[in-house]
Amino acid sequence: MKTIKKYIYAPFIRKYDKYRNEIELNRILLGKIYVNQLISNNSDLSKKIEDFEFKVFSQFGEDGIIQYLISRVPIQNDVFVEFGVEDYSEANTRFLLQNNNWKGLVIDGSSENIEVIKSRDIYWRHELTAINSFITRENINEVIKSSGISEDIGLLSIDIDGNDYWIWEAINVISPRIVICEYNSILGDKESVSVPYDASFYRTAKHYSNLYFGASLKALCVLAEKKNYQFVGCSSNGVNAFFIRKDVAGNIRSIDCSSGYNKSRTRESRDVNGKLTFISGQARLDVIGEMDVVDIETGKVKKIKDLEQ
Repeated sequence: MKTIKKYIYAPFIRKYDKYRNEIELNRILLGKIYVNQLISNNSDLSKKIEDFEFKVFSQFGEDGIIQYLISRVPIQNDVFVEFGVEDYSEANTRFLLQNNNWKGLVIDGSSENIEVIKSRDIYWRHELTAINSFITRENINEVIKSSGISEDIGLLSIDIDGNDYWIWEAINVISPRIVICEYNSILGDKESVSVPYDASFYRTAKHYSNLYFGASLKALCVLAEKKNYQFVGCSSNGVNAFFIRKDVAGNIRSIDCSSGYNKSRTRESRDVNGKLTFISGQARLDVIGEMDVVDIETGKVKKIKDLEQ
């Protein structure tokens, strides 16, 4: 029966794949037009990085910000590492792969997602390595090292909806020139806090709302300073923060945490049955107010409801 179904549906599958490839090609071509406009703009030093946003394969406007940054930051090795990519349909590095012909490593905790990536033509058309691994601070360096990537690379993107702060803190086998890290805007920009480290952290299991994860923007800015990076801004949707290694930052201006902070208006909260609730603002804080966060500078644990906002 499976063979018969495969035979019957094969023409439709081929037609869908062709249609999908044509759409992706058009998206890439439009992205190239935007890139040319960015590079030709010489009066951009006073703008915020979110002014350069456009989306091709990123979740929001990160593709544009990345293209702007790599046009200003000297990149010696056009190599990226990204984890938390799911099936790579939507990712921060995919436009780099297909438009700029970078090579890199993508990691995801789902073996099914990795198989999907390997089944697509981008996997043989480009120098891409996809690894199935549940990332922890104990294994991240070995996972990266095992792929043959080390030391000075172009870009690192971290989005694992949980231990993001602790993973970036642990990474020492690579020295990316650009770092993108997801922050939890619900935690505000006044205090340096993160969810406590748990090697098995799973967002939905920790709190049904899916709102309890990650670190505050200030925590990432403090860590960036320790690692010799400067904060250059956030995406306008309030999800990703961008950092440049100081020795290659050139004339890209550094900004303080409060000036670059953007609050997320994404309404992804769930009720106890997993149904979207679409809450925003103070209501999100109220839902996870009793959950613990740790101050990464003092080590003290406090409730989210007690954070300065």
